[in-house]
Amino acid sequence: MIVRFGYVAMSVQLENASPSRTMTMSNFSKLPDREAGLRRLEQLARENLRNTLRLLKHNRYMDVRVYRFSSKLIPLATHPSLSDWDPYAALAEDFAEVGAFVREHGMRVSFHPDHFTVLSTPRQDVFEKSVNDLRHHVKMFELMGLDERAANNIHVGGTYGDKEAAGRRFVEQFQRLEDRIARRMTLENDDKTFTASETLVICERVGVPMVLDLHHHAVNNPSGDQAERLWPRILRTWERRYGTALPPKIHVSSPKSESDPRGHADYVEAGPLIRFLRDVASDTPALDVMIEAKRKDESLFRLLDELRAMEAEGAPLSVTGGASIEVPSSV
Repeated sequence: MIVRFGYVAMSVQLENASPSRTMTMSNFSKLPDREAGLRRLEQLARENLRNTLRLLKHNRYMDVRVYRFSSKLIPLATHPSLSDWDPYAALAEDFAEVGAFVREHGMRVSFHPDHFTVLSTPRQDVFEKSVNDLRHHVKMFELMGLDERAANNIHVGGTYGDKEAAGRRFVEQFQRLEDRIARRMTLENDDKTFTASETLVICERVGVPMVLDLHHHAVNNPSGDQAERLWPRILRTWERRYGTALPPKIHVSSPKSESDPRGHADYVEAGPLIRFLRDVASDTPALDVMIEAKRKDESLFRLLDELRAMEAEGAPLSVTGGASIEVPSSV
């Protein structure tokens, strides 16, 4: 099994490369010239896209092929007070340049819209805002010229006092989505509400691939299900959508502390991840791993160093170069 590693949005190794420069609506409202304010937002977005391209070039140099874009590329893009603003035409060339680099170097990219994007909500206004946010993320992919392998990952959402009803509502409201949105969706188990097994059932019902978060599963697993026992079904959710065109993806992180087991630590503990990879290697030719650690790309490279040390000590794995490893399927 070939395993590729990636990280989220920011680099701690590149200076002055934030892809998330923004402006608050409060500060925007204080500007005396609204049109000049909109041009300033577009300029911030261009800077974010330029820094995104810098990050992608950094990734290419380090042979990192898996990356999650910042969702804040265009400041205030979906704010209701700016609904008459269309920033996409002004930024089309910048997005196209980013997308061309992704395609040229065979990178896998994604977005993770924030926790306010929920499809299980009982409130119509929240649902409409969530759909608008997803539409915005899809539009950015389309401007980059990326196909449906570039996807938005979200959680099922809140339970609102009745988890079963919330799950049904997610399914019903998912079916109302435009096809261009629905076909770029993956679902992830969360750390408080919908467990891995519950999320998997919903993925199977709506035909969406499931992103297994091992850390969330460890802290929100009341039934004691082992992740590897769910894996064959999770794998099928990816095969039904993409066939062999895209490996499944998982998220990994480590607890921040005993008192804060849900928080993300600076780095990733290698042991639990390697145990899982060994358990699923025989069924999985390739797998992509998104590292959700506070130290971003630094945590990825530290993990690779730990894996090299494990390999040198005789562990059945091989660091193949760049940001990937091979785990023998016979293990």
